[in-house]
Amino acid sequence: MARSGLEPPTTRVFVVSGGQVLIDDRPDGTTELVMTPAFEAPVTETHRYFLGTDADGVSYFALQKDSLPGRMDQSARPAGLREAGLLLSDRDTALMVHAVALENWQRLHRFCSRCGERTVIAAAGHIRRCQACGAEHYPRTDPAVIMLVTDEHDRALLGRQVHWPEGRFSTLAGFVEPGESIEQSVVREVFEEAGVTIGEVEYVASQPWPFPSSLMLGFFARATSSEITVDGEEIHEARWFSREELAAAFEAGEVLPPYGISIASRLIERWYGRPLRSRAT
Repeated sequence: MARSGLEPPTTRVFVVSGGQVLIDDRPDGTTELVMTPAFEAPVTETHRYFLGTDADGVSYFALQKDSLPGRMDQSARPAGLREAGLLLSDRDTALMVHAVALENWQRLHRFCSRCGERTVIAAAGHIRRCQACGAEHYPRTDPAVIMLVTDEHDRALLGRQVHWPEGRFSTLAGFVEPGESIEQSVVREVFEEAGVTIGEVEYVASQPWPFPSSLMLGFFARATSSEITVDGEEIHEARWFSREELAAAFEAGEVLPPYGISIASRLIERWYGRPLRSRAT
């Protein structure tokens, strides 16, 4: 449901700018998204985005601005989603993900893909409308698959992308291409990146990933071959790990875990049987 006003006294707002928000590290050890009542919100916002209404009737808006507002409270500080997602509550994280995704889409889709004219924001940030040809454009979501591959010995296949630091390993992942199912995408991506063939594919869970506009679809996949041949373009290195080998590599500092908010951590932990030794932010 889209709304445009900020009038109700139960409305809460927060500012998003460049993928960052203000968070507040509380004395009790929790962290909260810095929000204010509507009447305290900045009146010079560039755009406003309606994010939804909770069970108590409180409506939430994000205000997109060129910069975050200054805060007198010294405990409030700016943070991006990779850090804030590890600290905030489920509600606050979901609000931030929604706001960052809309901000990214708005920034990248200012012109009509049909006629090239500039579009205007409508439906509280969920539509961009072309006043020249009448076309309406909606936020896009790009489906991507992310998979933990195991072999007949129950070893996990982890890879390191070419632009990652030395030792950073995670699950394989890639975008779904036109004309293929998500299961076919799992099979293709693993073979293209690591040269490993896949048999059984099992869906596990999904995660919105607004970097800038993906929906990560998480899977377990069973390998039918074990020889690794990396593509050298996306994946620089890939290895099979037993649980014992991965634990030893963590302990020695040879392997760094995936970024903490990524569904990759959940997939690996489900196979690993316990939380990862540490999570990078």
